[in-house]
Amino acid sequence: MEKKKSKKLMEQVQMLLSERGQKAFEIAKKTILQEKIKYEPMCEALHYFMKETWYDVQHPALISLTCEAVGGNPEAMTQIGAAMILLAGSADIHDDIIDKSEIKDSKPTVLGKFNKDVALLVGDALLFIGLTLLHEACEKLPRKQGQTILDLTKQAFFEIASAEAKEAGFKGKYDLTPEQYYKVIEMKAAAAEANARIGAILGGGNPKEIDALGHYGRTLGILMTIRDDFIDMFEPDELSNRAKNECLPLPILYAFRDTRKKSEIARLLMTNNITEQETQKILNLIIDMKEVQELKKQMQMLVKKSEHALNCIKRNRKILKLLLQSTLEDL
Repeated sequence: MEKKKSKKLMEQVQMLLSERGQKAFEIAKKTILQEKIKYEPMCEALHYFMKETWYDVQHPALISLTCEAVGGNPEAMTQIGAAMILLAGSADIHDDIIDKSEIKDSKPTVLGKFNKDVALLVGDALLFIGLTLLHEACEKLPRKQGQTILDLTKQAFFEIASAEAKEAGFKGKYDLTPEQYYKVIEMKAAAAEANARIGAILGGGNPKEIDALGHYGRTLGILMTIRDDFIDMFEPDELSNRAKNECLPLPILYAFRDTRKKSEIARLLMTNNITEQETQKILNLIIDMKEVQELKKQMQMLVKKSEHALNCIKRNRKILKLLLQSTLEDL
């Protein structure tokens, strides 16, 4: 994988996601910024999160695309999309606390800029406000449809919480198998499946379409996470934190199947702060290994299977496939 400044396919996807999710993001942002929080540091932290670090358009964009894919009006999902942005933000902050992630994308997280107590409370605030938005949006829908969306959301976030708890038990374990960590990745993709199903339900999709799009969402979530794992191997700070406080990236776990290289990679990972030079050494050891190439082939197979499952969908198939294919770019 080459670290490039320009990724044509991914740039197209980012533009598409912004176009589809921007309105929901603005609603989410406005909702947070107008909240009257008496404790100034918490108010400042909420504003910092929504203005500086959390630009989530992918969750509402997926709802919009799947709603339209079954013939629905994507405008009908905006408030639910905004709620999902806040709920995902809450989960992200809590995840940072668990993983002790103080820097992301070269910016301090809420945990890194403020402190653990403030971060925890900001995550809680996003959760409460997000649930309120979601409940208000579902009340405007037919009762059965609204309840189904609430149930899907609850199930997805319970599954994500279970994944986080499971992952916490794997911290620092260099004998963790790729299969064990892959299961965690599958569970974390529950939010993407829920969003895809919610969009299809809002659009009036039939059971076959809803299931197909749900499967698509789960697969897309898995692929995006694995892609992020590849990217994390290029970032010394992220790689160092993962070696200390999280699970190692999936490609490294695959590389550990070569016992000779495992000892060499582990030695480099155990330094206090991994440098650019050490990161490059790890990449040189890993990137062309047959075990890592096999992982890339598995990703390609996931894309093909998910594309095939979209055959029953009449609209947006090209766009939905583009999202899948973008996860393979430059790998």
